[in-house]
Amino acid sequence: MITHKTEKELAFLHDLFVATDWGERFASLIDEHIVLPDKGRALYLASGTGGHAIALQERAENLKFLCIEEHEEYVELARSKASAVKDAAEFQQGKLDHLSLADNEFDFVLGDASLLPPRQMATMLAEMARVAKPGATVAIILPTASSFGEFFSIYWEVVHNCGLVKHESNVENLITELPTVSDIEELAERVGLEEVTSWARIEEFDFDSGEQFLNSPLISDFLLKRWLESIPEDSRECVREAISGAVNEDRHDAEFTFSVKATLVRGHKGRSH
Repeated sequence: MITHKTEKELAFLHDLFVATDWGERFASLIDEHIVLPDKGRALYLASGTGGHAIALQERAENLKFLCIEEHEEYVELARSKASAVKDAAEFQQGKLDHLSLADNEFDFVLGDASLLPPRQMATMLAEMARVAKPGATVAIILPTASSFGEFFSIYWEVVHNCGLVKHESNVENLITELPTVSDIEELAERVGLEEVTSWARIEEFDFDSGEQFLNSPLISDFLLKRWLESIPEDSRECVREAISGAVNEDRHDAEFTFSVKATLVRGHKGRSH
């Protein structure tokens, strides 16, 4: 049964169940491949409930983080965490794809697009490049093409079996809207980044049953919410129930593996921009 959670409830679910698994897998790419500048100002977009941003701030000595997140409830949780830390990062609520910040302002810019619609990611990356100083490192993390393949094959079948033939193309759109790694590299170059480099790896999430998959906060309250947007509201419960059964049928008494191609793309803002 679909239940509508408050924004505050979603913030706590994100902090407890999403940031601690999904978020950490993407964050580890940053920790492994990105070197923070020695000093200056840093910007972290889509900082969620703040855990990774606070950890980066603690590692930095003379680098000060400003963190912007769209959800006010996330910002409140992040500020609560930061209040217990000396020289903590600053957290603000704001639009990720329309920043109220000046051009050429930051020495390091990081964005987490792991839970954003792909269409929003492109605008956010352009804004990240705009506010970065010439020569600054700009980096973004996101899922890329081939992510969620195990689910999308099941989802297409479920939509068909629920009699929603007109909406099968929407499932195809979910697949094709995921950019390839080369798509993101080309976009990064178009918005003014140079020496663009990327890293990608497959991350797997295992579920013992269709019910466990469907009831996981990551799936039910975050990913699936967007994937169901194109389905008529009065058909969504049918689709959800059918997903659970289809997952159980697909896994053949083994675990159901749900995979994502976690990708980090990094570049430096060109001196001429």
